[in-house]
Amino acid sequence: MTSAERHTPMTTAHPDREVWFLTGSQHLYGPETLEQVATQSRTIAERLGDDPSIPARVVWKPVLTSKDGIRRAMLEANANDDVVGVITWMHTFSPAKMWIAGLNALDKPLLHLHTQANVALPWSTIDFDFMNLNQAAHGDREYAYMASRLGIPRATIAGHVSDPAVVARVATWVRASAGVVATRSMRIARFGDNMRDVAVTEGDKTEAEAHFGVTVSTWGVNDLVAAVAEVDEGDVDAVVAEYDERYELAPELRAGAERHESLRVAAAQEVALLRLLGDVGATAFTTNFEDLGALRQLPGLAVQRLMERGFGFGAEGDWKTALLVRAAKVMGHGLPGGASLMEDYTYDLTPGSELILGAHMLEICPTLTTSTPRIEVHPLGIGGKEDPVRMVFDADATEGAVVVSLADMRERFRLTANVVDVVATPEPLPHLPVARAVWAPRPSFSTSAECWLAAGGAHHTVLSTAVGVEAFEHFATMTRTELLTIDADTTVRDFQRELRWNAAYHRLAASM
Repeated sequence: MTSAERHTPMTTAHPDREVWFLTGSQHLYGPETLEQVATQSRTIAERLGDDPSIPARVVWKPVLTSKDGIRRAMLEANANDDVVGVITWMHTFSPAKMWIAGLNALDKPLLHLHTQANVALPWSTIDFDFMNLNQAAHGDREYAYMASRLGIPRATIAGHVSDPAVVARVATWVRASAGVVATRSMRIARFGDNMRDVAVTEGDKTEAEAHFGVTVSTWGVNDLVAAVAEVDEGDVDAVVAEYDERYELAPELRAGAERHESLRVAAAQEVALLRLLGDVGATAFTTNFEDLGALRQLPGLAVQRLMERGFGFGAEGDWKTALLVRAAKVMGHGLPGGASLMEDYTYDLTPGSELILGAHMLEICPTLTTSTPRIEVHPLGIGGKEDPVRMVFDADATEGAVVVSLADMRERFRLTANVVDVVATPEPLPHLPVARAVWAPRPSFSTSAECWLAAGGAHHTVLSTAVGVEAFEHFATMTRTELLTIDADTTVRDFQRELRWNAAYHRLAASM
């Protein structure tokens, strides 16, 4: 193990992640019925927990029948750092005034699972004992009334847990919950400030900590310079050997070739970044080509490799995109596809087959491809430093991917999401030496672009091909963040109305 690996902070995996399964009932039914409730609710919880698509342990808790018991269960969930969310189900009728204190106390994401123990009704044998036991159809309505009256943010999923579609939705909610919990403990390290005179990369870092829980702190770029200077040559040798093993190296970067030193500089930057981020406890970071101090090249390959490990990243000091990339990494852990910083760069406006070419100067994450990236070195033409090293590849074609931005709208944060279909690059790009993705936005180029511009969506985004828009919808609900979605059903007229309604609501709410 290298010293860099010893300093590596947490990745996107969390083997101790738990979701608590809480079942509501009441003492009115007597001990025999409550025993049946406990047995059946445990079975439901175990069925969820046994499904490999659920990225957490589903922990069944004893049936809740009192106000004090409910409140204590919620407080215990809050206090347990391994708990990323709570699932509630009212097996029978559970008078909802018992839930007021508990719901108000809960500080973890909440899912209301509207289900029942049986799939089909036993029509020929059904009696009132059966009806008395299986009352979720109206017990959950009583509970949902109180949650709505209290304004509790939550997801609601209806259906039986034997249905793969229901389990898939629960799994997506668990992933979103993990993303939210990750932001609450996230530290973003900014090396330098944001790009001069750029608006959207600015923002209220204090409000971000109050809203999302993320800590955004700045380290001077010379802290990174000093960390690079302290890197051992042995550590550089080990990372360069990994480059040679995992990727295709351009001939000029191989050992003994004329540009091999550029590769070693990139490797030293990677080791230094890992060490420094680990030392400060950061799981996301930013750089800025305008503020490189004595760094020999803008970190490109190092940034790509750290995103591949699960770090969030924002270019040009864009800490909000770094936050979003990290959240997307956590939400998509273990799924095919990936997540990366992205930027809409230029268009193919051929009528009827419009496409968007997304890229950045250097920093696109290789989790977007299953091909073997090629490591190359080329002039950048910006930043005034040595030619930087970077991975070059095309993102895999993926239907139903999502492009999401996070912007500061003064009195609130706004997520803007566009469902897109990533497509194969129509032609080779032999003269574009950066990683890239090409996509067709839904519902069409004109509607997508007009709505995105009307929303003030940022030019830096996260492209996720692992989790889709549903995960970000849950993320927005859990964090009480405005979300504007552009998908196959969007029209410009309806989108404009939604913008006006949202503006009126948030400005009214902000004045209260």
